[in-house]
Amino acid sequence: MTEPDFLAATRAAYDAVAALYAESIPASYHSNPLHHAMVSVFAELIRSAGDGPVADVGCGPGHVTAHLRSLGVSAFGVDLSPETIALARDAHPELRFEVGLMDALEVEDASLAGVLASYSIIHTPPERLPAILAEFHRVLAPGGHLLISFQAYDDPAELAEAFDHKVSLAYRYSPDRVAELLLKAGLTEAARLVLAPGEDPQRGFPQAHLLARRTA
Repeated sequence: MTEPDFLAATRAAYDAVAALYAESIPASYHSNPLHHAMVSVFAELIRSAGDGPVADVGCGPGHVTAHLRSLGVSAFGVDLSPETIALARDAHPELRFEVGLMDALEVEDASLAGVLASYSIIHTPPERLPAILAEFHRVLAPGGHLLISFQAYDDPAELAEAFDHKVSLAYRYSPDRVAELLLKAGLTEAARLVLAPGEDPQRGFPQAHLLARRTA
């Protein structure tokens, strides 16, 4: 099967900046508690259900995977970029990292307690988002949780708006419309945190963190 152009472009772009990305992004993530406030809630829900495995999809250099592990979650990372995965393995040799695709995870059906997608759907064209959410539903066990984060678009009449990301073309998504797609995929929204535009000094975008549960 021919690979979509956007996947090849995104992989090449992240491979090219992998080292710089690994130097800057983890510090930014850890410096602002609002950006990872929902990760602790997500981890607590996973632990309370028995601590099954969790996939950090679009894991980048592995900082969120490592954070989940520090919170007592059995997390592993998956990313499109081989260069980024190599850096994640170097930084966190005790953790498992794999090269893979969000819409074709090499995971058995209903085998995960959780999926975390921290700003990893943003390079996905809107028409392909339902397939990714369907894949998340496939791999989650009944009652399993999804935490999905993205730059938000505040017009509920539109699903997404493209913006010029530093690395590759990206999209910000409407939280309401994403919640609708989650429901269609069999994932029920449990909670959301939306950061005000002023919390993003770079672009002034609101930031959305949606927590959903696979219907039991």
